Amino acid sequence: MTDATATMDVYEAVTSRRAVRRFTDREVPREVLERVLSAAAWSPSGSNLQPWHAYVLTGEPLAELKKLTGERAADGDPWDEPEFQMYPPDLKSPYRERRSDFGEKRYGALGISREDWDARRRAATDNWECFGAPAALFCYIDRDMGPPQWSDVGMYLQTVMLLLRAEGLHSCAQMAWSVYRRTVAEVLSPPSGLILYCGMSIGYEDVTAAYARTGRAPLHETVTFLES
Repeated sequence: MTDATATMDVYEAVTSRRAVRRFTDREVPREVLERVLSAAAWSPSGSNLQPWHAYVLTGEPLAELKKLTGERAADGDPWDEPEFQMYPPDLKSPYRERRSDFGEKRYGALGISREDWDARRRAATDNWECFGAPAALFCYIDRDMGPPQWSDVGMYLQTVMLLLRAEGLHSCAQMAWSVYRRTVAEVLSPPSGLILYCGMSIGYEDVTAAYARTGRAPLHETVTFLES
């Protein structure tokens, strides 16, 4: 086990987890990934359905996926038709403001203005390089499953990300991979009955990269206590 495993408690794992978008090329040991995913299998799910299907890529398979997706992006190929809706088309308050604040901080840390859409698109292409990460996880769900099972998958992914923090690793969950799901399928060959929900870049953070940590809403905006 890593030193991080011995010292990081659950609260620290939760508060230190964030979407890291620049990694070093330091290899992530296979035994660490197996340890994380073996423990994550204990994530809760309704009636113990365990509706997640995870694929882990490193080495040549990941390099091939990065190459194929990068070529599609460079050629301006249209995105694959969506199999689920990432966000409601008309976000209402306060969700609209939260998303806008995220975008402002995310691109502001890169020195990209709100109006510079070309620079934003170029920054978005880093998704297809997994932000330099040497490992990636792709999570699928059976297309026959409903919203409760999608929430189970979310709990699984959260568990994975927290366990990665306990190992001294960082991650970035990326729904963006769903727009190139056909290319992902070329490399992974998943059963046709599965829907790609997201990818997740995994590795050691490049601490020299600029970033802005997004905040969280105050407790009273999201939690209501009813007391006697």
